[in-house]
This record gives sequence, C-alpha cells and structure tokens, in this order.
Amino acid sequence: MLTVSVENYLKAILHLQVEGGDRVSTTSIAKKVASTPASTSAMLTKLGERGWVEHRPYHGVRLTTKGHRVAMDILRRHRLWEYFLVDRLGFEWDEVHEIAEELEHVDSKELINRLDAFLGFPKLDPHGDPIPGPNGRFRSVAARTLLAEAPRNLELVVVGVVDGGDPFLRHLGVLGVQLGTRLTVMERHAFDGSLHIKFAETEEVQMLAPSVAERLWVDQSNPSPIIVFPETEDA
Repeated sequence: MLTVSVENYLKAILHLQVEGGDRVSTTSIAKKVASTPASTSAMLTKLGERGWVEHRPYHGVRLTTKGHRVAMDILRRHRLWEYFLVDRLGFEWDEVHEIAEELEHVDSKELINRLDAFLGFPKLDPHGDPIPGPNGRFRSVAARTLLAEAPRNLELVVVGVVDGGDPFLRHLGVLGVQLGTRLTVMERHAFDGSLHIKFAETEEVQMLAPSVAERLWVDQSNPSPIIVFPETEDA
C-alpha cells in the first residue's frame, strides 16, 4: 500500500538520484525525509520487499523501474498542483510547495489527467521544473544554462530555479527576480564568482552573489533549440 510515508521516501530517492547519481546513501535519504538512519533503513527494507527499490548494503539505494514509475507519478501530481495554485488561484511561487506536498498524495489518475488537460498540458511548474507527462516522461522544453555559467553581454531570460526553497524564492523577490525576468551579465568577478547584472526592464545594474547565480536557470531571449529530458529509467 502506498502510504504518505512511502510516497515521500520514493520521491526523496528520485530527487537524490537526479541530483547525485545512480545510487544514493541511506544517510542522504534520512536527511532528505528528516528521519533517523535506523528508521530509514527499516523503510528501505520494506520498499525493497515490495520491489520499489534495490538496496545493497554499503552500495547505496536505487529505484527499480517500478519504483521510478511511482515516484515520477508523485512528482507529476506535485508539480501540476503547484502550477494550478499559481496560475489559477493566484498564489505566489514561494507559497505553494507545502500545499502541493499535501495535495500530491491524492492518488487519482483520472483527477490528475483532467487537471493536466484543464491547465493546457503545461511543460514547466512555477519554478521552471519540468512536469512529467502521464507516460512518466518529461516533456520537451527549451535548452537552458545556469546564470553562473552564462556568457557576458547577451540578454538572457530567467526560466527556472535550482531546488527553489521558499527562503530563496523570497530572496529573489527582494532582488526583483522572477521567471521571465530579462537580464544581462555585464561583468563576472574571478575572485568570488559574483556578477554585475543589468536588468532589461529598468536598466538597473546590481551585484548578484554566486550563491544566487548558481541556482538560476537562464536561456537566451530569442527562441532556443529544443532538448528532451531523459526517459524515466535514466532520470
């Protein structure tokens, strides 16, 4: 049975695999779900017995094809609900994560498929993260790069954030940065990686810390090539 706890573990493992590789440690999973290593080990044993994970002592954990499919379905629900809350109910992008954490556990494929259609089959959630389709694959989106690695003197548009926690999103609000903000890297300082950024709308120039630039996805203002995210087994 897919309990809330089981779903949270499967989604946590998926996120960690995407961030760090094929297998993830028990310690990192415990930290992600705010649990103890002992409780996490017990849960991983249960998940393994049900065929959702492969757990090899001292070699880490990975989702099976079955587990990956379930985790992607949970991720799809979460990101569709975030899109709905922002696009249709007027929530700010830093207000929706906790609400979507609750709504993602409503396990009704019919509801989620109808929600997807109602929203016009969006490709990205309000934070710029790709939304899986009903087949468990990410839909195609425009190519993007991190602002910290973007070229100078080229107008860019903010298209997403990396691991956008609410404090970071609120900080972006203070800086005047949101999805769709157009900006140009005027200067990159080799000493600490900080950037001088010029905002297209106001022509204001301000300093941006590397900790911010490393967590912003940008694309050229002009249309970009299309890339396809990997299939679920490789995500």
